[in-house]
Amino acid sequence: MGNKIMSMMKKDGSKSKRMNRSQRKLLADEEMLHRRALSMAVHQTQLSQRFDGSMSRRVGSTSTRKQRTLSDPFSNGKQVPDFSLEGLTVKKFVLVHGEGFGAWCWYKIVASLEESGLSPITVDLTGSGFNMTDTNTVSTLEEYSKPLIEYLENLPEQEKVILVGHSTGGASISYALERFPEKISKAIFVCATMVSDGQRPFDVFSEELGSAERFMKESQFLIYGKGKDEPPTGFMFEKQHMKGLYFNQSPNKDIALAMMSMRPVPLGPMMEKLTLSAERYGKGRRFYVQTLDDLALSPDVQEKLVRENSPEGVYKIKGSDHSPFFSKPQSLHKILLEIAQIP
Repeated sequence: MGNKIMSMMKKDGSKSKRMNRSQRKLLADEEMLHRRALSMAVHQTQLSQRFDGSMSRRVGSTSTRKQRTLSDPFSNGKQVPDFSLEGLTVKKFVLVHGEGFGAWCWYKIVASLEESGLSPITVDLTGSGFNMTDTNTVSTLEEYSKPLIEYLENLPEQEKVILVGHSTGGASISYALERFPEKISKAIFVCATMVSDGQRPFDVFSEELGSAERFMKESQFLIYGKGKDEPPTGFMFEKQHMKGLYFNQSPNKDIALAMMSMRPVPLGPMMEKLTLSAERYGKGRRFYVQTLDDLALSPDVQEKLVRENSPEGVYKIKGSDHSPFFSKPQSLHKILLEIAQIP
């Protein structure tokens, strides 16, 4: 019996060594990338100390990597399906974060898109990430989306991009699609607020948070940046609530990064009704990515969104929480490549 156990241990050990040799570089790359993102988050936290203490725990950033053989170090070394740039006219992805997040949250997707030969661009919306605007001063969706709008305004003539919006970033890319339909090849909503004309981004979350009116009166998460006698200016969930809502399937080290990096959400843009026309927004090519283990935006709510405001295509990620760039990066990457290749 003892010899049998020793024999099994030797076999397992040799298997482990073979696995380590084949995956050592992938794991090292993942660790290096995460360390860079975490370092940027720490740096951002230090920068943001200029604000009031309640507003000081802030943000990270994305990091970039040199191209290498296409693989996904975030999914146990599984290979991503073959992808060809041949015939692909739009190679630039603009990644737009959701409420409380920043450009830092896309760090795995940035790396994998670059590996595929594509050009990912990330933006920090106003008061998010490295944009150090006080969120208490951001009152409209136009203000909130300004970095994205300025980027699109400065695109060379005839150049198009693929927009990707996460969570309430869906409202920003909807706003951009209304403004610049001629510059947007495709718009991809990742468990996002793909609202209809006249709808508020907050309305999408009413199942979880209650009505907007009730939330404004009763929520314990509100921030009164202009004093208790004035209307609330933002909100921010406590860490335990964030973990449960956004990161129920995400790796612990990504949760740690998020806990250092999340910022308050400006309330005005979330409560603003969007004006979306059939002539501009309605002509855009929209795609939706559903996350099936999402506790912030339930699969039923996401299904309702695509039913009421039908996109061109719908994709589903099993086992993903509200942050698929953390919990299922390879699956999200694969979907982005697939949509990019649609003629």
